[in-house]
Amino acid sequence: MATVERSPVTMPGYRSGAAPANKGLTWPPEPLSRSEIEALLPQLGTCAFGARNRALVGLLWRSGLRISEALALFPKDIDRDHGTVTVLRGKGRKRRQVAIDMLVLGLLDEWWPHRERLGIDGAEYLFCSIKRPMRGGPLHSSYVREMMHQAGRRAEIQKRVHPHGLRHTMAFELLMEGMPLGVIRDQLGHTQLQTTMTYLDHLAPAAAIKAMHARPVPTLGGAGLV
Repeated sequence: MATVERSPVTMPGYRSGAAPANKGLTWPPEPLSRSEIEALLPQLGTCAFGARNRALVGLLWRSGLRISEALALFPKDIDRDHGTVTVLRGKGRKRRQVAIDMLVLGLLDEWWPHRERLGIDGAEYLFCSIKRPMRGGPLHSSYVREMMHQAGRRAEIQKRVHPHGLRHTMAFELLMEGMPLGVIRDQLGHTQLQTTMTYLDHLAPAAAIKAMHARPVPTLGGAGLV
């Protein structure tokens, strides 16, 4: 049987013991727009790989889970009847439930048949490796970061495209939709409301944006004005 070459970034222990290339560097948050998300999704692969990757990216976007939380999920953690996902050990080893919508459930529905065809049962991670010999094993966050980076380049998105950016995107969308701060706090899994307020302040001054959008639009006229 021919050996399938795997990218080093997908292997356990990748960069083990080595400082990350971006150590000490920081970037401001750049939430993706709806049109950028729509451009990104088709670039996430084909067949089983594409179905898995789109379900994962859709979940990160619409639920706001951290990448570590999403990759630790099992099929049993998805409750279709109530539209929720249970995170058993989130940050601080806290258990919480967050909402997922029909868009995420639809993307998961595209992924389930591929799991069954590949012989991946419910005891394996929800977003698992597909290629042998690691089939059914966990995906590594380094793989997801590289996968999203490459998909973002193919989609010609000028912003940084990475898993935590989807958490920023969800928080920004909820903020601009006028969702109560307590709801955003619970969805993000923050303990303190002040943490959520600080998090959102780094994304956008929602009140100022809404106030400026509410201003009447002037009618321009006179010489030299188009």
